[in-house]
Amino acid sequence: MTHEPQSVLAQTLVGAGVAAVGIALAAGAVSIPSGAGYGGVGPNFLPWLVASVLFVCGILIVVEARTGGFRSMAPPSGEDRGNWWAFVWVSAGLLLNAALITTIGFILSCTLCYVLAVQGLRRAQGQAAGTPRTFAIDAFTGAAISAPVFWMFTQFLAINLPGLTGTGWI
Repeated sequence: MTHEPQSVLAQTLVGAGVAAVGIALAAGAVSIPSGAGYGGVGPNFLPWLVASVLFVCGILIVVEARTGGFRSMAPPSGEDRGNWWAFVWVSAGLLLNAALITTIGFILSCTLCYVLAVQGLRRAQGQAAGTPRTFAIDAFTGAAISAPVFWMFTQFLAINLPGLTGTGWI
């Protein structure tokens, strides 16, 4: 399968972009203190790990693109054009989560984010969306995911996340 030069260039640019993000993260990780904490690793361990993996993945993508492109790549699925309404739903979920997390707490803001994002994804796939039933299912699922995450971080790891009450349980 032969690839057009434009396709190879685009694939190379994607790989270079991923490697550049890895370099940018490494530049930021330099300013994080390296003092060893619990388990012998410091707070800069994870940023360095992510930066290194991104850089290596970016280089591998560039090598793949320059040596024949993404072989055996299936044609993209979905529609020819992006679904802008689905994008609006997902974006609204993310933006409202960021805006409301300190006001209504982690669990409710993440549940709202989940509901809006899934409604957008349902619409993009042409599935039933916008009915009271789908909203209820999505709200229950979002709460079932966000509540245990909140409790794990606040109760077991002692990491403060914004809650709705001062008890640490909601």
